[in-house]
Amino acid sequence: MQKPIRIAPSILSADFAKLGEEVRAIDTAGADYIHIDVMDGHFVPNITIGPDVVKALRPHSDKVFDVHLMIDPVDPYIQAFADAGADIITAHIEAGQHTHRTLQAIRATGAKAGISLNPATPESSIDYLYEELDLILVMSVNPGFGGQSFIASQLRKIEAIRKRIDSLGLDIDLQVDGGVNPVTCIHVIEAGADVLVAGSATFKGGPSEYAANIKRLRG
Repeated sequence: MQKPIRIAPSILSADFAKLGEEVRAIDTAGADYIHIDVMDGHFVPNITIGPDVVKALRPHSDKVFDVHLMIDPVDPYIQAFADAGADIITAHIEAGQHTHRTLQAIRATGAKAGISLNPATPESSIDYLYEELDLILVMSVNPGFGGQSFIASQLRKIEAIRKRIDSLGLDIDLQVDGGVNPVTCIHVIEAGADVLVAGSATFKGGPSEYAANIKRLRG
C-alpha cells in the first residue's frame, strides 16, 4: 500500500553561503525530509559535504535528515553521519561488495537503512535485501550534479520495485531522485514512488517560493 507523498528537498541546490537559513526555510515551507547529498569526488564526479556540516545543520530543523551517501567506501563513515544527526542513511548498491553488512551497520547505529540504485542498475540487484531496508532510492539521473533531466526509463524500475514492496507487505519508502519537477512528479507518483527528492524544483525562485514549489511537487 502506497504511503502519503512526502517531499525531500535536496540541499544540493540551496545557497551554500547560508545553508542553515535555507534548511530552516524549507522546513517552514512544508518539507517532510531534508535530503542531504554527500559526494566524495570518487564514486561520483563531485565533492559536497561531510558529517561536520550535517552536525552543524542538525539544530536548524527537527525534520527527518535523509542522508544520501554517494561515496565509496561507505562503511568507515556510517557512524560519523549517524552521530551527526542522520535519521536515514542511504548507501549505493554499486559502492561495495558487502551491501548486507553495510545495511546492518547502518541499522546498528539506530538510523534507518536505505539503498540506492543508479540508472543502469537493475532492480534485481536488491532482490535479497528487501527485509533489511527502510528506504529504496531510485536515481533518475546519473548522480553527481543537480539540474539534470529525468531519465524516463526509470519509471519501469519504480513500478517493478513498488510491486515487489507491496507483494512482500513491507514498510519501505520508495524514493526517487533526479529531474523531479512539477511535470515529472506526476509520472513518478503514478509509478509508485512516495518520497520525491527535488533540488532545483524546490529552491527555484528563492525562499518566498519554497512553499508553493513544494506544494506543486505533491502531484
